[in-house]
Amino acid sequence: MERAIAVVEATDAAKDLVREAGELAAGVDAELLLVYGITENEYAESRESMSTITDFDVNYTVDEAVDGARKFAADIGREVLSDVDVDYEAVARLGEKGDEVLAVADERDADHIFMAGRKRSPTGKAIFGDVTQRVILEFDGAVTVVTS
Repeated sequence: MERAIAVVEATDAAKDLVREAGELAAGVDAELLLVYGITENEYAESRESMSTITDFDVNYTVDEAVDGARKFAADIGREVLSDVDVDYEAVARLGEKGDEVLAVADERDADHIFMAGRKRSPTGKAIFGDVTQRVILEFDGAVTVVTS
């Protein structure tokens, strides 16, 4: 492992996963990318929420959303990797999460992806899709999935 991705989410399981990925990356002197993706729907919901809680004309841009997501990933890194000797970089993307994780992996030549999985029925996967399943099938490298 030379460059790994840990997919960041706002869950305890994902934080535990980032910690484990950080310790493994540190053990083999690999780089770690903390990737946080926001979907178009999440961006639209945030923009709508911001416009309803203020009297000001809020122009919450895509760049601001991506910057906020990057800061969130960096905050998770500081929180869970403060005592781990690993170099990490926070990366944020706007788009379909599976697409963005795979794009970052390709762009940055990552060879391992760590992600927290969700338990979902086969029907749920077929109807709604499954980011984890897609990454496992399409990534040309190792994928470690932890479920809570």
